[in-house]
Amino acid sequence: MARYRATLETSRSQEEVFRYLSDFSTTREWDPGVIEAERLTAGEVGMGSEFSLVARFLGRDAQLTYRVVEYDPPHAVTVLGENATVISRDRITFEPSHGGTRVSYDAELTLRGAMRLADPLLGLAFRPVGDRALEGMKRALAPERGALSGQPG
Repeated sequence: MARYRATLETSRSQEEVFRYLSDFSTTREWDPGVIEAERLTAGEVGMGSEFSLVARFLGRDAQLTYRVVEYDPPHAVTVLGENATVISRDRITFEPSHGGTRVSYDAELTLRGAMRLADPLLGLAFRPVGDRALEGMKRALAPERGALSGQPG
């Protein structure tokens, strides 16, 4: 299993940041490794909402279907993504901080089946991918960027 944990601060409100990041279809806006992202379920994002993402990792494109498995606005959201070779669990928590929001991101990537033999190498490759996504998230949440997209408030 590979794991990536990071924390960032933004001056945006907890509710606004939660609304934006819990809509995992916005991932394409802030994660340079995601080349396609769409919401599969209609209506507002909530428990059980599903998303389809195509991510480029180690030179290959992988499609994953993500489902919201924890939804606690505006405090936490967890999405579980799966395909035939990998399981991705992303938990994002939100807390007030200095008039804005502290966002903590905890991502775990687990290989399935025979691919598990590559687990030790996965961790080495996962850190730079996570770092690029974190930098993209910081840019997306910067106040000078203007209004955030995602589900309506």
